Amino acid sequence: MPVSRLDQVYRGMLMSKFFSKGWGKPENLKRLFEFRKIMSKRESCQDLVPKDYPVKIVKKEEWSDCQILEGEFHSPFAMHMPGLVPHEAETVYFQMLLPKKWRTNLKPVCLHLAGTGDHYFWRRRNLMAKPLLKEAGIGSILVENPFYGLRKPKDQVRSNLHNVSDIFVMGGCLILESLVLFHWCEKLGFGPLGITGISMGGHMASLAATNWPKPLVLVPCLSWSTASGVFTQGVLSGAINWDMLMDQYFSNGKYREEIKKMLYFPEEVFKAGQHFAQNFPESMDHIEKLRTEEKLKSKSFNSTTSHCSSVVGDRPVQSSAVGMNILNPFSEQGVMNDLASVHMESRDCTLKDRTEVGSRESVTRIAEAKEQTTVNLVRAAAGGGGHSITAESGSLQRRSILEEEKLQSESGSGKLKSSTRSVLDIISSSKLIKTRNILAGFHESKSNLLRGNGKSSVAQNAPAKDDLVKREALQFMRGIMDECTHLKNFDVPVDTDLIIAVTAKDDGYVPQEGVTDLRDIWPGIEVRNLDAGHISAYVLYQHTFRAAIVDAFDRAARKYYNVNKLKW
Repeated sequence: MPVSRLDQVYRGMLMSKFFSKGWGKPENLKRLFEFRKIMSKRESCQDLVPKDYPVKIVKKEEWSDCQILEGEFHSPFAMHMPGLVPHEAETVYFQMLLPKKWRTNLKPVCLHLAGTGDHYFWRRRNLMAKPLLKEAGIGSILVENPFYGLRKPKDQVRSNLHNVSDIFVMGGCLILESLVLFHWCEKLGFGPLGITGISMGGHMASLAATNWPKPLVLVPCLSWSTASGVFTQGVLSGAINWDMLMDQYFSNGKYREEIKKMLYFPEEVFKAGQHFAQNFPESMDHIEKLRTEEKLKSKSFNSTTSHCSSVVGDRPVQSSAVGMNILNPFSEQGVMNDLASVHMESRDCTLKDRTEVGSRESVTRIAEAKEQTTVNLVRAAAGGGGHSITAESGSLQRRSILEEEKLQSESGSGKLKSSTRSVLDIISSSKLIKTRNILAGFHESKSNLLRGNGKSSVAQNAPAKDDLVKREALQFMRGIMDECTHLKNFDVPVDTDLIIAVTAKDDGYVPQEGVTDLRDIWPGIEVRNLDAGHISAYVLYQHTFRAAIVDAFDRAARKYYNVNKLKW
């Protein structure tokens, strides 16, 4: 799928950098992940926000075309998770636009959450709220995001969040704060209710909608099923200080030894199974080739394994399946444990080898360990989770699946379809946009693999050490983002018929390729796809976003209030 050139150019013009202070404290991440398990379940989340939660109206104004109310309340998230929300963000500020006279007996109100960089209320008020009031008589509530506008910490520059964990704090705040406003609106007789947002605001709206126990209009614009692709594949990945994140990740063992064990990688499981299904029955033929080549090359693998065991010393490499959790790789922690164990042992081996045996054997060891993970994922996707490969039974095949697909494409149609990407290619996420980001060097490595350059198979398939370090940091970013933002980890909204998602076909900020389709997570929703990129859609298609909101409210009015249309 092509990526909007405008998205790339616009991102390149901005000098802002996200996550300048790192991942966030490990203990804070652990608290957030545990609390996410409570918030992601609709039943348990209801206990976090009482129906009579206090909301204060501090100002009322009569404008020529509407009424303006301004209110505030204390964020419930700050009470449940003390110490995580900056002092400036603990108070929630909102603005409400209402008509001077309602057009029908219904009083529809839509909650608007802010996208990246949308500080204060004026932008949403003029582009969305006022036109909706004029066109369809729909009232609006505009909420100030945590870390933005009136809730921005004093030491924060513009929208540049200091820590990765701040994204999760923002999301947790908005989920509970939306529940407060929905309860408040119900008490005052407003309805039907809805929620919307653009870009980051659209995804936050989707998260908030999962926890409302009644039918709710939801219109997420320019967002998708998870935020992991935004920060690892989209153009925003170029606005992240990856060098600092990698240094912090490897210098503090808690991220790898404690935090990573708490993560579940839904996208890796999904894509491994997807790849196998799309290439069946060729997938079975390829697995048989793997088994044959493992037996032929067992001597070389045993020699390399023995070498790494002697180098690591106190942490010898386990001979059975290289210490991997193969018996049930699709258990909740199976895939993550496979990746974590390979990365941890290969890094230790690499550090020792620098001074004792040189880098060639280390790179070979890492390449084989990474290919072991790929083999296990393919076998698990084939339903062969109970079959393990021991070090004694055979060596890993040295030609990657990516090479195999290249050979197949040359002998067949001559062009490899994007849907038949290799599992290794998917895991590494090296199909990224040609922009300055964490995986900029991966494309050259992939090209070298395909060309061969007359080198041995070991040299061709051994990734550079820096690439492996980057890949592990990238995988950790994907994992923590999926943990807290993947909609598969949250309940399905009560009525998906009231959901209309508006997306951009060439979106460079929110890539859809390589992640779970939103329609697979929420069956029954409608998706409207714009022929545009992220920036051009925001600038040119505000009317389309508003039309989707009106259509969704019309559905709710017909289905639950016996009213044909909100418009006159």
